[in-house]
Amino acid sequence: MSRIQLALNVSDLEASVDFYTTLLGVEPHKRRPGYANFAVENPPLKLVLFEVPESERGVGTAGALNHLGIEVFDTAAVVEATRRFADAGLPARVEDETLCCHAVQDKVWVDDPAGAPWEVYVITDDQPVEIELTAGGCCTA
Repeated sequence: MSRIQLALNVSDLEASVDFYTTLLGVEPHKRRPGYANFAVENPPLKLVLFEVPESERGVGTAGALNHLGIEVFDTAAVVEATRRFADAGLPARVEDETLCCHAVQDKVWVDDPAGAPWEVYVITDDQPVEIELTAGGCCTA
C-alpha cells in the first residue's frame, strides 16, 4: 500500500488547517510550529503544509507547490524505487535515516522532466526526539 503526498507552501497555517480539515473531513495527523500534515484514508493522501511568509510564497498556485511524494510503508519499497530509478537512468538522491517533517525517514528523490521534485519515502520513526533543524533542512530536494 502507498499514498500520494502533496506538500504545499501556505502563508497562513491556521487558516489552511481549518480549510483542509473541512475539505478532507479529517483532523491533522501532526502539528508543529509552521507545519501540519493530514493522513487521509479516502482518497489515500498525505497532505503536508509548510508555513512560508506571504512575501516568499506569493498568491495563487505559482508558489503553492513545495514538493510531491509517494509515502510507502516499508524500506523495501524505497529500495525498489531506488533500483527502478537507476535502471531507468534517472539521477536519484538517497537519504537514509534523515530527520524530515518531524519524523525519521528513508527516502529517494527524483525530479520530473520539468524539475518538480518527487520523493519516495517511508517513515521509520513518527515521534522522534527532535533536534533543532536549520532553515531549509527539511524536505529539500
